[in-house]
Amino acid sequence: MTTSKHWKVDVYIDEHDGRTRAEARLHHPDGPRRTGHGWAKRNPEDSDVAEIGDELAAARALSDLAAQLLQATSSDIEAITHKGVHLTR
Repeated sequence: MTTSKHWKVDVYIDEHDGRTRAEARLHHPDGPRRTGHGWAKRNPEDSDVAEIGDELAAARALSDLAAQLLQATSSDIEAITHKGVHLTR
């Protein structure tokens, strides 16, 4: 029997005080809502290419979200096995 689930991640990007901020929001029916955060700031000597800041901030937000999911998974496994767990990417 095959089971299918749908998880959705929305990435929101905006600018604040010269910094690009991204939020990666995970929506799924099986657990708490999680939000990863990421920031990027352009070096004043670099060209102003907004896409680069957007990509970097989004990557950092998604990485933060991934770390949260790994931590939650470790905690869930520990609760069941009563043994320490360390998951890596």
